[in-house]
Amino acid sequence: MLAMKRTGLGSLRVFLLLVGISALCSVALGTRRGNTALDHRGHRHRHSGHSSLHKHRQRTGKEGQVLHRSKRGWVWNQFFVIEEYTGPDPVLVGRLHSDVDSGVGRIKYILSGEGAGTIFVIDDKTGNIHATKTLDREEQAQYTLTAQAVNRDTNKPLEPPSEFIVKVQDINDNPPEFLHGPYYARVPEMSNVGTSVMQVTATDADDPTYGNSARLVYSILQGQPYFSVEPQTGIIRTALPNMDREARQEYDVLIQAKDMGGHMGGLSGTTEVKITLTDVNDNPPKFPQSVYSMSVSEDKVPGEEVGRLKAKDPDMGDNGMVNYKLIDGDGMNMFEMSTDSETREAVIKLKKPVDFETKRSYTLKVEGSNPHIDPQYVSWGPYKDEATIKISVEDADEPPAFVAPSYTFEVEENAPEGTSVGRVHAKDTDVANNPVRYMIPLYTDIEQFFSINPEDGMITTKRPLDREAQAWHNISASATEIGGHHQDTKVRVNIKVKDVNDNAPEFATNNEVHMCETVAPGKVIETVSAVDKDLMAHRQHFTFRLAPEVAHNHNFSVKDNRDSTASIYVLRKGFSRGTQDVYYLPIEINDNGLPSMRSTNTLTIRVCSCDSRGTILSCNVEPYVLAAGLSTGALIAILACIVILLAIVVLFVALRRQKKEPLIVFEEEDIRENIITYDDEGGGEEDTEAFDIATLQNPDGANGFLPRKDIKPELQFPLRPGGGHTGHSVDVDDFIKTRIAEADSDATAPPYDSIQIYGYEGRGSLAGSLSSLESVTTESDLDYDYLQSWGPRFKKLADLYGTKDCFMDDEDEEDS
Repeated sequence: MLAMKRTGLGSLRVFLLLVGISALCSVALGTRRGNTALDHRGHRHRHSGHSSLHKHRQRTGKEGQVLHRSKRGWVWNQFFVIEEYTGPDPVLVGRLHSDVDSGVGRIKYILSGEGAGTIFVIDDKTGNIHATKTLDREEQAQYTLTAQAVNRDTNKPLEPPSEFIVKVQDINDNPPEFLHGPYYARVPEMSNVGTSVMQVTATDADDPTYGNSARLVYSILQGQPYFSVEPQTGIIRTALPNMDREARQEYDVLIQAKDMGGHMGGLSGTTEVKITLTDVNDNPPKFPQSVYSMSVSEDKVPGEEVGRLKAKDPDMGDNGMVNYKLIDGDGMNMFEMSTDSETREAVIKLKKPVDFETKRSYTLKVEGSNPHIDPQYVSWGPYKDEATIKISVEDADEPPAFVAPSYTFEVEENAPEGTSVGRVHAKDTDVANNPVRYMIPLYTDIEQFFSINPEDGMITTKRPLDREAQAWHNISASATEIGGHHQDTKVRVNIKVKDVNDNAPEFATNNEVHMCETVAPGKVIETVSAVDKDLMAHRQHFTFRLAPEVAHNHNFSVKDNRDSTASIYVLRKGFSRGTQDVYYLPIEINDNGLPSMRSTNTLTIRVCSCDSRGTILSCNVEPYVLAAGLSTGALIAILACIVILLAIVVLFVALRRQKKEPLIVFEEEDIRENIITYDDEGGGEEDTEAFDIATLQNPDGANGFLPRKDIKPELQFPLRPGGGHTGHSVDVDDFIKTRIAEADSDATAPPYDSIQIYGYEGRGSLAGSLSSLESVTTESDLDYDYLQSWGPRFKKLADLYGTKDCFMDDEDEEDS
């Protein structure tokens, strides 16, 4: 406890009590003669503002006059209270006392402001101020309060109010914290010592301006000797050279921050930092083997895979990428290399077919290199490696091989069966050299023009060939090894059919020649040419002349132009369409080949009507044959035959369209299947006008048989017995049975089934009756005796029901 008293003023005495554990407020009390001043200093904080009430400074005026400042009632600086105090009694913050307080209890001290009455309480008699609660500087660092002395009786102020501050003095009660941990950092492998990785920062909630509570020092607890941390800044740096990612990629570093400058008793906090080494291209590729052995069968085709190899590079991504290429070896022309994009392997493929019998092994040298080289580490190279590949060729059972890749033969057309065309030859290339058998696949020679000797491969014809029908025959010959795996190989055989002059020439066109009636003798009316299906030899041409049978005609002549054409001349004048409008001129054409072929072609010349300028107006069609034509009478006879045939066809069609008569002729009286409909009520047996049962009878059936148009009966039956008594019989059941028996025994009955419909409902049917007259199958309470009184029209109905009743009564009597 420190008591401070102001001297020389006489009116006011101030006692300040400051309680502290770790820090005290230093108070300097000075006395000056004549002029006196009191300063209170605490922790380099000088009170400013309301330091006193009614404060008048003593100053010296002009002429040496001494001025005295008036006395003041309150003089103090700020109070201090330590935080986190946990003692049993309230903490005494300070004591207020006024000179006007005579100690008799007439003065009352009043405290107001932040925390007054709750945190801070004052003894209104003694002026002692206590803190009743534990204070936390991190929640509130200071409190502003107002003190006043009043008369206890009248509550009148004895002094003006004065404001003061209570500061909460900090203690080291908060450890450092890393707010953003844990941390993740990356640094390239092989980095130099001291390379900055990252900076970590911790915070301390204590007062950084008081003591060392918030002065932090960083240290590394885990991660040596690979990394270090700067104590003041928290920057993490590499501490070991040549850290290799391929050896270790991740490091867990533990960083500590400690307050109190790192001294003993300080609080600390830690955080984790996960540091990953990133890859650089610091490793060259390396083949696991210096020599690789592979094999390939001779029956493999180009493009097939032979083998794979891969150079190992521990680097990642582009740094670990390896490119491969062939750099040397006797198999560079036979093999090729590519890179698998997924596995990054070098793939050796066959470029050309290999032959075990020709060469049995090959050697290749392959190089693997990094395409991306880091200039910083280029001196660590070279970033490539080489390996040797030895490839052995394996023997395979190969199919026979033809001596030539294809064959072309020639054979004359019309050559007889068995003519030799040519010979194909194949041999077994294997060491066994097995014999070979030949054949022609049917699908290449569907019409089977050729055959082949299975032993020696000689191809022959099976029938004559026609060049004009097919000039080339493209077939295949197959060779199969005997005794092996029956493998075969095929070769193309092209057979050309050589031309033979076996076709006669003919007119190039078959158009008619139109000639005017007034044509002048010696005029050329047409120039004809010829074609030949055979091939024309060099300097070969056609010759034309009239056929011998018309060589001396007086109408036309032919002149050979010696250029495979001929001109037709008119020899006379006076041609008339009325006399003859068509002339047929046979001309013989010779192709002058070997052997020579000739044919006779007929030129049709039509006489037409022309105008004065020679323009054709019209032509008739009435042919006249020169020596070999038809006469007019023959043409008329042909036309007459055609007319007769047309008449016969028309007559036949007309007869077919006539309506056919029915096979059986029914007379008008035959109404046995007619349906008679009437809509009036019957009057019983006496009603003979309503319906006559005799209409069901066939009036002609009793007298004879039905005439038929399709057959003539050989046997005539006599009249049916009992046929006449059915005229007015009411026993329809007997009538129908009789008619059925007659129809069954009648040979003249229609030869088809007919449906006979009668308006009679019989008895004894297993299906039961649908008639309303017999719908009651059980005994009924109805009495039908009244039907007897309805007259003769209902007599039949009354007899039916009466008979039924009687029949039922008889059955009852028999049962009894």
